[in-house]
Amino acid sequence: MNGTSKWIEIDGDDGAFGAYLALPRSGSGPGIVLLQEIFGVNEHIRSVADQYAADGYVVLAPDLFWRQGHRIELGYGDADWKRATELKAATTLNQAQADVRATAKALRALQGVGPKIASIGYCWGGLLSYHAAADDLVDAAVAYYGGGIQNALSRADDIRIPLMLHYGGKDKHIPRDAIDKVVERFHDNDNVEIHLYAEAEHGFNCSHRSTYHQQSAALAHGYTLLFLSQML
Repeated sequence: MNGTSKWIEIDGDDGAFGAYLALPRSGSGPGIVLLQEIFGVNEHIRSVADQYAADGYVVLAPDLFWRQGHRIELGYGDADWKRATELKAATTLNQAQADVRATAKALRALQGVGPKIASIGYCWGGLLSYHAAADDLVDAAVAYYGGGIQNALSRADDIRIPLMLHYGGKDKHIPRDAIDKVVERFHDNDNVEIHLYAEAEHGFNCSHRSTYHQQSAALAHGYTLLFLSQML
């Protein structure tokens, strides 16, 4: 926690859960629902929240694994990957979507949040950001290496808000044919913008991982900031 961030409680459908709130120095601005990877609201996700707060946004990152334990946060070693996979398997898509819905509602209700909000998600959170767009919970959505979007294209016609997708060309978890399916499905949708970073692997935005790719992360952040400034 720093001077402009804190944990708050959100009332969900089946219980209260925590969310990391990061505020811009002004204390007000458009809102962002920030959606975690499968490693919890860990140091990386909190740093991303703080970064977007520094960019002028009110950021709320829900703890989506709260049903399995209080503020679980993991690293990126083999044991952490195993535990993260177990936690994701124990959290249903419906449960996660309900938490995102409750978070979006709570964010809109916060003092100082403008009339529009966005969602930004990473990996599993990228898939949830895609569903948030399809569920019309936000006014714009961003997904970084959203695993599983290629298997949820039946919801493509539900995407009526601006959506930005970021993919790595060397992603071993999301093969190129999966990315191609997404690109093809949204080819004629002017609301959807897709960026592919040829040299980037999965998790390229995460400076805590060996797959961090500084140039791709910088480009993606720049594209995302321009997107948010135009849409919110």
